[in-house]
Amino acid sequence: MKILANDGIAQSGIDALEKSGFEVLTTTVAQNQLQNFINENNIDGLLVRSATKVRKELIDSCPSLKLIGRGGVGMDNIDVEYAKQKGLHVINTPAASSSSVAELVFAHLYGGVRFLYDANRNMPLEGDSKFKQLKKSYASGSELRGKTLGVIGFGRIGRATAKIALGVGMKVVFYDPYLEDAKIAIDFFDGQSVSFQLKSQAKDEVISSADFITLHVPAQKEYVIGKKEFDLMKHGVGIVNAARGGVLDEVALIDALEEGKINFAGLDVFESEPTPEIKILMHPNISLTPHIGAATDEAQNRIGTELAEQIIALLK
Repeated sequence: MKILANDGIAQSGIDALEKSGFEVLTTTVAQNQLQNFINENNIDGLLVRSATKVRKELIDSCPSLKLIGRGGVGMDNIDVEYAKQKGLHVINTPAASSSSVAELVFAHLYGGVRFLYDANRNMPLEGDSKFKQLKKSYASGSELRGKTLGVIGFGRIGRATAKIALGVGMKVVFYDPYLEDAKIAIDFFDGQSVSFQLKSQAKDEVISSADFITLHVPAQKEYVIGKKEFDLMKHGVGIVNAARGGVLDEVALIDALEEGKINFAGLDVFESEPTPEIKILMHPNISLTPHIGAATDEAQNRIGTELAEQIIALLK
């Protein structure tokens, strides 16, 4: 059987699949050529990440396909229900990248409270001529410890983010419409563990009480954070979106930043991805990364292994 990993797969996944008799192709095929490639090569399984779209037209046109896999959590780039109706297996790796995304959220948060996003732009340009001025302009940083983190969406990634926050010494409040409470266990290097019992609060309560807000929700038809929500926030909050482009209103975000309502934002995903708006890219108070939440060696190895295990179980 042949597996096409069109957006790549870690060597750990390739090794596990080949050991079980699968042929793994890692050619990156353009979207408009994907149908012909799958049919010409009699592909049994198609693995994608966020770049490749698997819509009903492709599913209908590729009768050899038996499985579609997403190396990650969200599957909004796949017509999941339609594929299942057609008898295809649809799999993903919901747990594999949680820690990596959570750590990126905190990279943005730490960078935000200490102005690293701006200092890293200005130090190469003016560090030799305006060192003292820059030192003064970045002298009013703040600590995360003791502050309140509001988590919108409390699935695996939201919980992984909460674990880091609790370990840092932050208070965590969360909103999740599908969850009433959650037990968070933090495991330490020496085998010790500490557990916290948290209860879901109303969305408006979380937004209005938090010093920092992080989004961990799937793709939505409407904004989760828009002008109404920005108006409810404390003055000077920081916000991070490492979930999905389109869950945060970027026009309203720019307005909130310009008004000083928001101190900084950290964005790993964008409404018009893969061509983010220039106002977002050039704004001095936005920390930017190009959708790399799951892009760590550790996460990709877990994703590869988890995909391989599911494929072997379903197709062998």
